[in-house]
Amino acid sequence: MLSLKDSLAVLKKTKALLEGHFVLSSGLHSPSYVQCAKLLSHPNKSKDFCISLSKKIKKDIKKIDIILSPAIGGIVVGYEIGRLLKIETIFCERVNGKFKLRRGFFIKKKSRVLIIEDVITTGKSSLECVKLIKKNEAKIVGFACLIDRSNNKSLKIKNKKIISQVKLNIPTFKKKNLPKSLKIIPITKPGSRFLK
Repeated sequence: MLSLKDSLAVLKKTKALLEGHFVLSSGLHSPSYVQCAKLLSHPNKSKDFCISLSKKIKKDIKKIDIILSPAIGGIVVGYEIGRLLKIETIFCERVNGKFKLRRGFFIKKKSRVLIIEDVITTGKSSLECVKLIKKNEAKIVGFACLIDRSNNKSLKIKNKKIISQVKLNIPTFKKKNLPKSLKIIPITKPGSRFLK
């Protein structure tokens, strides 16, 4: 499996780990941002991340019927993990602000579903996926991501382990509690949720 040191080196080399003042899709502020699209734009470098993550998933979860990823960030990761584990993989999309299954995708009743994302900070997108799984009377077996940058303060996923390739301890702040060092840096709003 890919070590933390090697993983961080790849994130920096692909410019996927950025420094500055970022407003995350959760609304929290952070001095660092992980732009997984930059990592995934280098398939020869990101493949080791996915192989390592797939091995961790296989070790921790014995039976998975289907993988569900939130669009757009989780699509490539979900696909690659599905390919490696030989599991059907689908994704959901936002329609009027809510995740829906489209394109003929469906989740069978009682199926065991693994949610896969690129990055988890608060788990908000993953929890929106959980609603779809419950609506289809299926079972959530876990959460996985390439990068877990959650912390106990911001994480909304409770009572479920997150399987990740890399666990980063990057602080996040609410707007009213910004440190002085962050206040002086211009804000960047990365991620797909802000795109129009």
